[in-house]
Amino acid sequence: MPNISRRAAELGTENAFVVLAEVNERARRGKDIISFCIGQPDFATPANVQEAAIRAIREGKHGYTPSAGIDELREAAARYMGRMRGIKIRPDEVVVGTGAKPFIAYAILSVTDYGVGDEVIYPNPGFPIYESQIVACGAVPVALPLREAREFAFDPADLEARITPRTKLLILNSPHNPTGGILGRRDLEEIASILRRHPDIWIYADEIYSRLLYTGDFVSIASLPDMFERTIISDGASKTWAMTGWRIGFASNPLLAPQFVRWVTNTDSCAPHVCQWAALEAIQGPQDEAEAMRRSFLERRDLIVSLLNRVPGVTCRTPGGAFYAWPNVTEACRMVGAADSEEFRKRMLSEAGVAVLADIHFGARVAGEGQHIRFSYAASRVAIEVGIARMAEFVSGNAGRVKPDGNR
Repeated sequence: MPNISRRAAELGTENAFVVLAEVNERARRGKDIISFCIGQPDFATPANVQEAAIRAIREGKHGYTPSAGIDELREAAARYMGRMRGIKIRPDEVVVGTGAKPFIAYAILSVTDYGVGDEVIYPNPGFPIYESQIVACGAVPVALPLREAREFAFDPADLEARITPRTKLLILNSPHNPTGGILGRRDLEEIASILRRHPDIWIYADEIYSRLLYTGDFVSIASLPDMFERTIISDGASKTWAMTGWRIGFASNPLLAPQFVRWVTNTDSCAPHVCQWAALEAIQGPQDEAEAMRRSFLERRDLIVSLLNRVPGVTCRTPGGAFYAWPNVTEACRMVGAADSEEFRKRMLSEAGVAVLADIHFGARVAGEGQHIRFSYAASRVAIEVGIARMAEFVSGNAGRVKPDGNR
C-alpha cells in the first residue's frame, strides 16, 4: 500500500473533539455523562440571525461569493472590529473565512517559509491548533509558558528570552483558551515595548472571545502605537452569537489581507454564502441576546469557580474571560493516587461520569506549574452543580483508599 506523508501522520488535533467522541460513545451505551469538554455556547443562535439565513436562501443567495467575502459583511466586520478596538479598519483589510481557525494556518503560511528554521512563538498551555499548524506549515514551534501566579499571563522576560533572529510570528490569545486568562493593557504595553525592538516580527492576535470579557475593557495590541500594521486581528461569529457550526470568521491586516484572499481561493473558495448573510445580521442586528449570553456565562463562571474551590485538593483562580475554568488539581491527584492530570481526567470520566480535558491536551505541561484540567462552563447551572458535586465525591471517596506510599 502507498504510504501517507510524515506531515499527515504527525498532524496534531483538537482533543476536545476526541474526548467528545468518547463521551458520545459512552452516552450511546447508556452511561450518564456530564460533559464540560467542548468549548461551545449552549444557546441557540439568535432568532433574527436564523431568519436572515432563511431569507438569504429564499432570495437565492447560495452560490459562490468573492473569496474575500461579500462586500456587505466585510464592511460591517471592519466597522465592528474597529469600534471594538478603537482603531480604523478599512473593508479591503478584512477577509472572511470558514470560521476563525483557518486564519491560524494562513497567517503562518504567509509569514514563514517551510523547513528553513523560521520560528513561531505561541502560548503554552494554548489552543492546540497553534502548535499543530506551526509544525504542519514547516516552521519551528517555540512555547511561551503561562504562569498561574500571573493569572495565566506570561512573563514579558520569558517572551524576550525566546526571541531570536529566526522569530517571524508571535501568537497572542486574549481572552484565552484554555485558562480564561486575559492580557490587560499593562501586559500588552510591555509586550509592545519588547516588539518595538524587533520590528520584523508579526503578531497574530486571536481575539475570538473579545466579547466574553468580565474584567475591565477589552484591549487589543493592534490599538497600541506601532502595532497596527504588523498585527493580524482574528475574530468571528462563533462565540459571541452562538454560531459555531455556521463557520464564519474574519481577519484583518492591511498588508496581509491580499495573501489571505489567495489562501482562501486555494482552499475553501469562499465562506458559505448563506452564513455570511447570517453573520451580517448578527453584527448589525440587535445585540440583546449576545449580551444575555455574556451575562449568563459570567454567572456560571462565578458559580463554577466557587464550587471548584470547595472540592478537596482543588484550587481555581477566577478567569477574566471566555468560558473556561482551569483548576489546579495537583493535590487532588495526590489524594486519589492519580499519577497526573490525564489519569485524573480518565478516572473522573469512568468513575464519576464527568468529562473534562487535561492540561496535556493544550501543550506540554509547564514545568513547576502543577497539574490542571479544563472545564468549559458553557453548560447549564444544573450540570455545573451536579458535575462538581460528582467531582467532589470522586476525590473524597477515593482519598481514604490511598496508602501512604501512594499505592491503591
